[in-house]
Amino acid sequence: MKFRHTRIESLAWVKPPVELTSAEIERRLEPVYRRLRLPEGRLELMTGIGARHFWEGPVLPSWAAAQAGSKVLERSGIDAGEIDLLIHCGVCRDRLEPATASSVHRLLGLGQGTQILDVSNACLGFLNAMLLAAGLIESRQLRSALLVTGEDGLPLLERTLRVMAEPTQTRQSIKPLFANLTIGAGAAAAVLCHEDAAPTAPRLLGAVVETDTSHNELCQGATAGDGLEMLTDSEALLDAGLAVTGRAWTRFCDELAWTAATPSRVVCHQVGRAHQRRLLGDLGIPEERDFPTYHFMGNTGSAAVPITLAAAAEAGALGPGDSVALLGIGSGLSSVMMGVQW
Repeated sequence: MKFRHTRIESLAWVKPPVELTSAEIERRLEPVYRRLRLPEGRLELMTGIGARHFWEGPVLPSWAAAQAGSKVLERSGIDAGEIDLLIHCGVCRDRLEPATASSVHRLLGLGQGTQILDVSNACLGFLNAMLLAAGLIESRQLRSALLVTGEDGLPLLERTLRVMAEPTQTRQSIKPLFANLTIGAGAAAAVLCHEDAAPTAPRLLGAVVETDTSHNELCQGATAGDGLEMLTDSEALLDAGLAVTGRAWTRFCDELAWTAATPSRVVCHQVGRAHQRRLLGDLGIPEERDFPTYHFMGNTGSAAVPITLAAAAEAGALGPGDSVALLGIGSGLSSVMMGVQW
């Protein structure tokens, strides 16, 4: 799919205030490490994640998303009352009903004519929402859309630490739990609009989607008591994910007439060091073109790509004329790759 008239009018991200380092997590797991004879420092060594951040106390995803939404609206030239569509894109949601977007709408004071909905697709929700909003903008069914997500991995992390500490656990039984230790929290937001409203803003060029649901059992999460539960076959998920992204990249380059040399900058989903290096290596993209945030944010789910894109823009890593590739992957498995002209 190609786009001609959709612009990223503004971006914002929020880093939660409480830092939790990988070393601190391992200190809490010290009895487990000692009993199972696991080497200290393996968490950061294996993932490249030195820290992740969490909110102060329990928060609703709508509250977290609204923090980023408020920030992006302050930067936007489009008034809150003029937003035509609000999409909440997170893995985390307030409840089954009503839509988390309804709470975000109320917190932000958006207009009565704003359509609201939730879009959920694991870590791909935000990119999927960008595709949906862009399609509506291109067809002139709406002029502007506000996309928000607020993720909080602390309930998952806390339950994982409790489960790993159970005396019946073995090296093999805790292996599917280690991916949970990489999860963090964060929020991101973007305003997309027709080029008539922001003719010089970064433009969406096009995107492709590649899906292989034969691997949808490799990472599964659900509620569990007063917390969350997620089991991941990390090695198989990495291999299957790279197969999906490899096919997506081939189609993406065909769609936009790009090669590995085209993008000035790439923004990947932030899983960790192994995923980053293997993905870029498989696609033939030099690592210096990547802008990673996993080392201090961990994996923030659906917020990972927009957080990283916003952080890259704030850091001056994106300049006028740059071609930017957004490389998304989500459990299920599905990949979205999107081109942006800065």
